This record gives sequence, structure tokens and C-alpha cells, in this order.
Amino acid sequence: MRRNARNILQHEIIGLRAKVAESRNACQVGIEGTILDETMRTVVLLTDEGERKKVLKSDVKLLLHLPDGTLVLVDGRELVGRPEERLKKRVRTWW
Repeated sequence: MRRNARNILQHEIIGLRAKVAESRNACQVGIEGTILDETMRTVVLLTDEGERKKVLKSDVKLLLHLPDGTLVLVDGRELVGRPEERLKKRVRTWW
């Protein structure tokens, strides 16, 4: 199954390009890079400058760049939890 806007929450997000679109911490807005690692509560981004930036999932909204060129805005609160458990979880869709 391919990653798309409808099923992104059931897929692995490591390796995708991401940008912090909104954050409770104003210093984190605009951080952009490749998702390098994901834990239960954080996402680690590798910036173009080679820095690793760790952001809390519950505090941000991420703009994910899918391989087909689609941009998807994801509320980090939907990503909170262990990545392997999130892949199994069913998500109610309204579309």
C-alpha cells in the first residue's frame, strides 16, 4: 500500500521530508529536514546543515512531503505513541 494523505498515520514516516509548520515553541517553527528517527513522544529531524533537531510530537504540526510530491499537514498529537503501535492502530476517517 502506498503512502498518501489518507493513510499516512498508518505508515512509517522515517525518511520523509518534514517541516515544522506550527509549534508551541516559536523557535521550532520553520525547522525543516528529513525525519531521521521517531520515538514515542519525539521526532528527530536531520536538517540540510547536518544538525539533528528533536521536537515533541504533541507540540507541533508537521508538513510532510510524500514521495509522490503531495504535502500533508499532520497534527503531531495524532503521531504520539510508539511508532510500531501506531502502525497497527485503526484511525477513523471522515472523508
